[in-house]
Amino acid sequence: MRRTLWTASAALLLALAACQTPPERAALTPLPEDTPPLPYAELLTRARYQATLATEAFYVDKWAEVEDAARGLQQTARFLPKAEDVPARQKDALPVVSGDLSKEAGKLLEAARAKDVKEANDSLQRVQLVVHELRLGD
Repeated sequence: MRRTLWTASAALLLALAACQTPPERAALTPLPEDTPPLPYAELLTRARYQATLATEAFYVDKWAEVEDAARGLQQTARFLPKAEDVPARQKDALPVVSGDLSKEAGKLLEAARAKDVKEANDSLQRVQLVVHELRLGD
């Protein structure tokens, strides 16, 4: 009897553990504006993470988090033209692409403030495309 009770208790605990929601992603803290130039790869990783945070927050209607991620993307876009170790294939286009990222992040910010699902979705798609353009490889 005890063995059956113990087995049932263990099974219940395992089932409850499996039903947990995944942990939330930690928000990135804004960089100080007087930060010295950062490596390009670090800024690219930051932009990818911020785009992912924005997308995940959008899916669950956490508009304040979408706004925070959009502001973070705008800041990352400002740091990109000053980045160190920029790949040769990105050097010439970087000012334009970082400007595009800033513009799209601004549109995302406005859509999030208005809680405009369609415009936020469109902006997120464009942000993802711009971040993809920044990739390191060919």
